[in-house]
Amino acid sequence: MALKPTIYKMKITLSDLDRDYYDALSLTIARHPSETLERMMVRVLAFCINAQEGLAFTKGLCAVEEADIWARTLDDQISLWIDVGEPTP
Repeated sequence: MALKPTIYKMKITLSDLDRDYYDALSLTIARHPSETLERMMVRVLAFCINAQEGLAFTKGLCAVEEADIWARTLDDQISLWIDVGEPTP
């Protein structure tokens, strides 16, 4: 039987003074069974650092040809591509 992802729900109050960006984020994140907790938290950190309209988590480790996080414009063009990768010791 295949392992199921672990679901995490986070509420983050974000204030980026450099960009004048303020938001209250309610994130639901699925952690793949082969993903470490550290890698998942790096994805959350990258999301918060690059927070903008249209930013979204993708399928992650399940889809190799997609980024971990990306932003799309209204005409479905990719404006930001973030690939976390794997940490090295």
